[in-house]
Amino acid sequence: MKALVVYESMYGNTHLVADAIAEGLRTEGEATVVPVKDISAELVDRADLLVVGSPTHVHGMTRPNTREAAVEAVQKPGSDLELDAELDVHAPGLREWFDSVESIPEAAAAFDTRIDMPAAITGRASKGIAKRLRKHGATLVDEPTSFLVTKESHLEPGEEHKAREWGKQIAAAVNARV
Repeated sequence: MKALVVYESMYGNTHLVADAIAEGLRTEGEATVVPVKDISAELVDRADLLVVGSPTHVHGMTRPNTREAAVEAVQKPGSDLELDAELDVHAPGLREWFDSVESIPEAAAAFDTRIDMPAAITGRASKGIAKRLRKHGATLVDEPTSFLVTKESHLEPGEEHKAREWGKQIAAAVNARV
């Protein structure tokens, strides 16, 4: 199995989760992790499994204005937030990528990072990602999954472990289908 993990990350949490998911996926095959700004059709075409993740902003996937708001939050006096090293606020995000991608692997999974509160309050970017994956003809190998961050936008303890385990679980599900 060749897995591709595509992510968008503002403060690095979704990036950490994407890396941990890939570690779990590697127990059953290969896994490449790529920020959405660097994705190519060639990488997508080589994958048997596509895993896509985003932070949850304003109840869903990021938008240009929410990416700008993330930059502004980092610049506020007293902020301990740092932007993800891979972030390019002016590059297309996942929404724009989904609008331009032509084909994706049949097997897919969706994840998000969101504040540790009820999903009815925070929203879940993974639901929108899952909807777009299905629209492109993919079958989800597991339910959309959330990984939690604090109100200060730091990954909650244990979430990287949870992400590794989820990666193992979805890899096993894909390999069982073959």
